[in-house]
Amino acid sequence: MSTHIPSDLKYVTSHEWLRLEADGSVTVGITDHAQSLLGDVVFVELPTVGAKLARDGAAGVVESVKSASDVYAPIAGEVVAVNQTLTDAPETVNSAPYGDGWFFRIKPANPADLDDLMDAAAYAAEIGA
Repeated sequence: MSTHIPSDLKYVTSHEWLRLEADGSVTVGITDHAQSLLGDVVFVELPTVGAKLARDGAAGVVESVKSASDVYAPIAGEVVAVNQTLTDAPETVNSAPYGDGWFFRIKPANPADLDDLMDAAAYAAEIGA
């Protein structure tokens, strides 16, 4: 199985990806590897805008025909946006995990936390890709 791992993102072992945006916020989603393990996504529970998330704390839930999995906050911060598209079209997580299938944006409590995360090569090694 060939898994696409964009080189411009950061990753964590719980299979979330992060992209630093121009405004300093960080977009978070689940990786292609994670969505392929889950199978067809049928429901997504998103955090609330304004919620303060702890690093590695539960931030939402993604449910598939096979199982339900927590989505974790890879860094601490405040949720500044959520992807409402996933409420009506949760399958977007499967079709575009690195694009329109993002989950939420967070304003980092400490932007340096991004420096501690895996790059694409480290994530590929983590999942054996």
